[in-house]
Amino acid sequence: MSELKRMKFLAGGQWLESKTGQYTPVYNPSTGDKQAEIPSCSVEEVEFAIACAKKAFPGWRDVPVMKRVQIMYKFRELLNEHFDELTELCAREHGKCWSEAAGDLAKVKEPVELVCGLPSLIMGESMMDTSSGYDSVSYREPLGVFAGIAPFNFPGMIPMGWMTPLCIGTGNTIVIKAASKTPLTALRLAELWQEAGLPDGVLNIVTCSRRESEIFLTHPSVKGICFVGTTAVGKHIYGIAAAHGKRVQAQTEAKNHALVLEDTPLERTARGIINAAYGCAGERCMALPVVVAQESVADKLVTLIKEYAQALKIGPAYEQTTELGPVVDAAHKARVCDWIAKGVAEGAELVLDGRNIIVPGFENGFYLGPTIFDHVTEEMSVGQEEIFGPVLCVKRCRDFEEGLAMMNRNPFANGSVIYTQNGLYAREFVRRTDGGLVGINVGIPVPVGIFPFSGHKDSFFGDLHCLGKDGVSFFTETKVVTTHWFNEDDKKATQIDSWEGSVGGSL
Repeated sequence: MSELKRMKFLAGGQWLESKTGQYTPVYNPSTGDKQAEIPSCSVEEVEFAIACAKKAFPGWRDVPVMKRVQIMYKFRELLNEHFDELTELCAREHGKCWSEAAGDLAKVKEPVELVCGLPSLIMGESMMDTSSGYDSVSYREPLGVFAGIAPFNFPGMIPMGWMTPLCIGTGNTIVIKAASKTPLTALRLAELWQEAGLPDGVLNIVTCSRRESEIFLTHPSVKGICFVGTTAVGKHIYGIAAAHGKRVQAQTEAKNHALVLEDTPLERTARGIINAAYGCAGERCMALPVVVAQESVADKLVTLIKEYAQALKIGPAYEQTTELGPVVDAAHKARVCDWIAKGVAEGAELVLDGRNIIVPGFENGFYLGPTIFDHVTEEMSVGQEEIFGPVLCVKRCRDFEEGLAMMNRNPFANGSVIYTQNGLYAREFVRRTDGGLVGINVGIPVPVGIFPFSGHKDSFFGDLHCLGKDGVSFFTETKVVTTHWFNEDDKKATQIDSWEGSVGGSL
């Protein structure tokens, strides 16, 4: 076996060898082989990356937004030029099948294209004569250094789509902690940012353990945190970082539900559920792991889902005919298998068991087949907590009202879906669901990047969501300037009103 490639970290525009003695392997989930090693950067190296970002901020802040946008255009060109290369890299390190990995990279382009239109998004407002002779204008300005803590499940989209473009486009600098399990795509994209002309220190990338990344939460130079991961860690980050005066945008766990009513076309609905439940091997916070089916059609729906699930082609991620790739590593496979065993122990009916899947020629890969549980109740943890794998739970309800209430009792509220042809039920669902991202006959209701990714309840901690106008606001602060020029009478004034023009004529 050839020597593993040891990766470097990026700080101040330089790719540096870490002085750590600890390296973490990066696997190819399709084969089970190690393909690289990444350093667990030391406290000093993480602090150095923050210092580089702080040093770069004043110069980058002063670059006119129109010039910053030109780098975005160039980066987009490079994304297109290297798209297949990046897609294969993503598939080989994460296990997404080819089309899913391509989608991961397409979701990097969306925010970049949003930022290409940033000059109009970042404009302030103005008014003459807010009070007689007084004019006011508002500006949006960057804050400084941000930190991004990325998860393993979207190696491109989250660190280089959700976190980086709006942050640096608005004039901030950033330090990204790439996911230890899947850092390679983010590191390669950082090279393309450099090639696009991004100045040294604007984007910095480290790989480290949770212990070193805790520095971000209290470091005085860090103004805000972007995080995607578990709810427990998100709550911790929100509590500590907010207490230290930092902005926080923490996207956390989910247990998205779909309500299937009896009037829906069942075959089309079942195919949509297959895509939503098993796409990316269920390793996405917008996966659809729970279906709440109306009793009158539940048996038929489960039969169809099982039939379509068994037809999925399981294989190595980078083969373009594969429809379901492996999960990210052996530990995650074991965790999902434990959840399947727990579902059986809790009394759920195991309709389809995805354990013990063997792909010929890839026996050491981390494969799981699609799994289906039926007759799952709200008392069963398998249907309430996030599994993050290709496991679908079917709950049953009598009607719309019972199904909606069942969905809203779940503590998570990232996404929620209804399958129906009834406009009244669809409208009521939109009004009354707790989910922040709502689908009507859309299994994965993730909007394009001009809209915010708006999870609710225990799926999000913070005030401003990523992307869209929320994202612009998160990475900027507003400054309002009021101006008055003295005319000849003003110059002679001996008494000044205590509100001095700021009341606007209401007194």
